[in-house]
Amino acid sequence: MSQDHAAAVEMVRRSGQQGVPVITVDDQVVVGFDRPRLERLIEGARARRPVFGAAVADAASYLAKRGAVPIFGAFVGKVSPGSPADRIGLQPGDVITQIGLRPITNAEGVEKAIEAIQPGARIPVTWTRGGQQITREAAF
Repeated sequence: MSQDHAAAVEMVRRSGQQGVPVITVDDQVVVGFDRPRLERLIEGARARRPVFGAAVADAASYLAKRGAVPIFGAFVGKVSPGSPADRIGLQPGDVITQIGLRPITNAEGVEKAIEAIQPGARIPVTWTRGGQQITREAAF
């Protein structure tokens, strides 16, 4: 079945299928490899998810490799013009430490925090720049 037995059991419960590929996208079950349907579901899911507009890396490992004092957070490498990250003033070199009420300890934390945000929400984002902590509200 699967290396993750609990996930396999859940998929059988949701789809009633055991022997064919079963994929879920935003709670939609796709039985078999229906590429056109999968592409539509994925595109629809992308359209509904907020975009932050900052390329990030794990700050602790990124800074340690460069001989700087490592701190936990998400190191900003690039900011997309016109994005929520750009509109709040985030810049390359900043380290994101909190989004909403969620502490950010690495790059994955940013992705998980953004996935949980509803379109249209206004969420505070906290980061450090040159030892100074900055918090601004981002509109998604």
